[in-house]
Amino acid sequence: MPTRVNICGITRWEDAQLAVELGAAALGFNFYPPSPRHIDPAAARAIVVKLPPLVTAVGIFADESDGGRVASVAREARIGTVQLHGPRFPPPEGPLADFTVIRALAILKGFQPERLRELGGGTFLLDTYDVELLGGTGKPFNWALAREANRFGTIFLAGGLTPENVGQAIREVRPFAVDVASGVEAAPGVKDAHKLRAFFQEVEQADRGIKDGI
Repeated sequence: MPTRVNICGITRWEDAQLAVELGAAALGFNFYPPSPRHIDPAAARAIVVKLPPLVTAVGIFADESDGGRVASVAREARIGTVQLHGPRFPPPEGPLADFTVIRALAILKGFQPERLRELGGGTFLLDTYDVELLGGTGKPFNWALAREANRFGTIFLAGGLTPENVGQAIREVRPFAVDVASGVEAAPGVKDAHKLRAFFQEVEQADRGIKDGI
């Protein structure tokens, strides 16, 4: 099964269009106001409504406890999948029951992948822990933990992925999807076309190597 690619931190239609042309399965729109990649729901909707039907638009939220607010923003942006970062999380039931939920976890030293089973399984984005940033750190973590986590859920691998290391990450972790923001940017929220193309090329090459047993 080919590795899916989520290009996160989309703020411009031209970046979304190129990512889709290169094969992105999903695009992430950041609704956390302190983020340098923040986009308001109306601007996100203007991009989302132009996406092909099989490309998933993902709304990124952080430190939210109000599921109603998350659902309201996602509906305004025409987004059906929400990615929730801590430290606070809204309950998955209630207003979010109609949405696909990806739960993001910041991986600390000593993280036990079995914890995902305690959280009820599902889809998890694993990212690097940072004392200040709620995601988007641009730093990798111990990929051996991510590979072990495959036993307990559907894993999206994030954290410091770039064209230079994504192939190795896929070979080591075998995630369902890889998620990248800063690793393919010219500036926060502005993608670099050369880096985007190189990233997808490395993903394809890694998948081909795995399929051929290399």
